[in-house]
Amino acid sequence: MKDPQVLAALQTKLRRFLGTHSGYISSLPVAVKKRIKALKKLQLQYTDLEADFYKEVHALEVKYDKLHQALYEKRKLVVNAEYEPNEEECDFPSDDEEDEKDLCKDMEDKAKIDGKGNADEKDDTKLHDFDENTKGIPEFWLTIFKNVDLLSEMVQDYDEPILKHLNDIQLKFHDQPMGFTLEFYFSENEFFTNKVLTKYYEMKCAPDKEDPFSFEGPEIFKCKGCTIDWKKGKNVTVKTIKKKQKHKSRGAVRTITKTVQNDSFFNFFNPPPVPEDTDEEMDEDTQALLTADFEIGHYIRERIVPRAVLFFTGEALDDEDFEEEEGEEGEEGEEDEEEDDPDYDPSKDKSAKDQQAECKQQ
Repeated sequence: MKDPQVLAALQTKLRRFLGTHSGYISSLPVAVKKRIKALKKLQLQYTDLEADFYKEVHALEVKYDKLHQALYEKRKLVVNAEYEPNEEECDFPSDDEEDEKDLCKDMEDKAKIDGKGNADEKDDTKLHDFDENTKGIPEFWLTIFKNVDLLSEMVQDYDEPILKHLNDIQLKFHDQPMGFTLEFYFSENEFFTNKVLTKYYEMKCAPDKEDPFSFEGPEIFKCKGCTIDWKKGKNVTVKTIKKKQKHKSRGAVRTITKTVQNDSFFNFFNPPPVPEDTDEEMDEDTQALLTADFEIGHYIRERIVPRAVLFFTGEALDDEDFEEEEGEEGEEGEEDEEEDDPDYDPSKDKSAKDQQAECKQQ
């Protein structure tokens, strides 16, 4: 096996067997092969019935979604301090509350032993600035985003001040075409003028004519975001970098500014377009971005919106939630390596002010 020629010859012979059957099916009698074809025809009928089943399941989702909306609306009112639940509505058993009672009793006992309670003593366990006068549930959705690995990977530090203004996420189902829309509601803020940001997903629930037996139920195949009306200088989805260019023959160097895409959760509302022609192949990068986008949209629809409070408390989190991916990007204002520019004429170079005017962020 250490001889390259022997190894190459072996690989050539093995390559002939790639993607081939063992030969068992092809060796069967014609009558048996015909019966197998009959079974495949039955299997195709089953697949068509399975597609109809999932369509009816979606119709049920639409029906019950109308009932869910009343619950989602009440949740929104409580979170945003528009409704204060009464004692009966708050009567829910909690292990944490039992722990709090035990802790309070221990503190009372300690205060009696010490002779007095240290009311003014600083509480080092305090994680926030909220107190009993706090209204609603502050940072409800931001906390959920930070608790869920799939979403926290998308959220940058500069996204968090914006997401503090996220008041609600609503889910709306569609019948024709099959799909759903996620609506993100924001309070007035210094970053953009939109009150609602939307993400539309379209699904298909039909076996592929070319490969019908690969059908496993409805799947997202298309999505559409929305335009964010950023206020001047507040667009966190882009950043400005400085780039040096050097003339090949003259050796003169100039520095230009360039606007490039920046990592941000809000890129979620600007997904790559899906080709209208289904026969047109997508490049690997676009396919990977869309696959991740579909996964996120499905996760928010299936789990986050229906069970938001459990993700807020951490009770709904799974240990195996989505592995992290590492990646590095240059910081704002980072200078790239020098590039030779054969067309660069120093005598025609513009002032920095003119360059900045041309590169002004849209």
